[in-house]
Amino acid sequence: MEANAYDVIVIGGGISGLSAAKLLMESGLNPVVLEARDRVGGRTYTVQNKQTKWVDLGGAYIGPTQNRILRLAKQYGVQTYKVNEQESLVHHVKGKSYPYKGSFPPVWNPLALLDYNNLWRTMDKMGMEIPKEAPWRAPHAEEWDKMTMQELFKKVCWTSVARRFATLFVNVNVTSEPHEVSALWFLWYVKQCGGTMRIFSTTNGGQERKFVGGSSQISECMARELGDRVKLDSAVYSIDQTGDMVLVKTLHEDTYKAKYVILAIPPGLNLKIHFKPELPPIRNQLIHRVPMGSVIKCMVYYRENFWRKKGYCGSMVIEDEEAPIGLTLDDTKPDGTVPAIMGFILARKSRTLAGLTKEERKKRICEIYARVLGSDDALHPVHYEEKNWCEEEYSAGCYTVYFPPGILTQFGRVMREPVGRLYFAGTETATEWSGYMEGAVQAGERAAREILCMMGKIHSSQIWQPEPQSMDVPAVPFVTTFWERNLPSVGGFFKFLGVSSFLTVATVVGVVAYKKGLLPRS
Repeated sequence: MEANAYDVIVIGGGISGLSAAKLLMESGLNPVVLEARDRVGGRTYTVQNKQTKWVDLGGAYIGPTQNRILRLAKQYGVQTYKVNEQESLVHHVKGKSYPYKGSFPPVWNPLALLDYNNLWRTMDKMGMEIPKEAPWRAPHAEEWDKMTMQELFKKVCWTSVARRFATLFVNVNVTSEPHEVSALWFLWYVKQCGGTMRIFSTTNGGQERKFVGGSSQISECMARELGDRVKLDSAVYSIDQTGDMVLVKTLHEDTYKAKYVILAIPPGLNLKIHFKPELPPIRNQLIHRVPMGSVIKCMVYYRENFWRKKGYCGSMVIEDEEAPIGLTLDDTKPDGTVPAIMGFILARKSRTLAGLTKEERKKRICEIYARVLGSDDALHPVHYEEKNWCEEEYSAGCYTVYFPPGILTQFGRVMREPVGRLYFAGTETATEWSGYMEGAVQAGERAAREILCMMGKIHSSQIWQPEPQSMDVPAVPFVTTFWERNLPSVGGFFKFLGVSSFLTVATVVGVVAYKKGLLPRS
């Protein structure tokens, strides 16, 4: 073929764009990948140095039901290992640390226990009404989309204990605040990741495993397979569909032409590109309305694994407004070397602490670890790594976009809708594990098959293909107990108690006193 002429131009050399190009090449086509950075991998970013051996500064975690990314890893011989959860996890709340086992911290206040149980049950039940491929078609789509998660928590939760943890749940999963996100979008997001247990759990959940050697290997292996079809330092600023071929120009004034283009970048980055003809109105407005989440990923390295000696696995759930970190996981290498703790500075805190120096953030992180773990050993790290994804020009944040109230029902349906010969990939367009590496693979392969279908190479019924379960990382169902299914909500409990006028009056007085903070809360 003539120079710079291809069958398909893929914009974005992350997992999604490379997955699309790989499938197109395997189908006999000649794709090219244009990547703005000087590396592939996008929001996955593995750094190698003598202090860490290797460290994932971006996307790292995989688990059961993430079968596409596991398939790619197996194909390239990239091994996985389980994140350590042998010892106890720690829940730090109101200045005290409580060891526990399981996915969620236990609750001892009886009212809070009912509240917690009803919260997760309600979220999963609401999620069941939302179609993964089209959340705007949910029966209550408009009502839920106009509501923030903060408003939903106020409706569902009676106790400050549940509301506080629910806020952290949103922070951890979508690096945003409950008042920022649409309830419809967040409930969809949790549902398409398999529900509240699957998305939040380490063991049997989204954080169960990592790749030995780091997650960037997946992109690097695909890029090696594609060879000189991958062009780095090739930021695109113009896409022109007005001629027989689509013309794409980069900042270095290189011109590429192809029959089709796949945009495998976050929606907001479309704003860096001049489109001719202009994008359709709804697509044009969508890309102005979906911001990225905010997170700083931090790894603190120690001489020894002192937390395991104290009976802790390294997982901490920290409910403390002054603490920089909300959630941690053990980041020690699978052979036990290079002891480390990974922590996330999330949402509002990442924006507040962005103004500190790296050393100041490290100091604050070590101080909270010392308090939570009850050990001065935490104050003496041997190395520190961090990555503030909010400053990345070609990501603009992490892990993924979030939808503010009212946006999903008005604009969401065009997320994957082709515009002429432009097709859309990127983890944001996935219907399973959107926001994760798994969603990136699903989206890239789906966009590639849409083009194969347009070229008459496959039938439309083959565009969306289910993925067989990984035999190496099987998913175990989460089983709810009789009590989890049948315990009343706090409101239901008080209603049950109100069997006499005396009890009704007493209940109302008690509830008002509790909600006004006149009664002690756990």
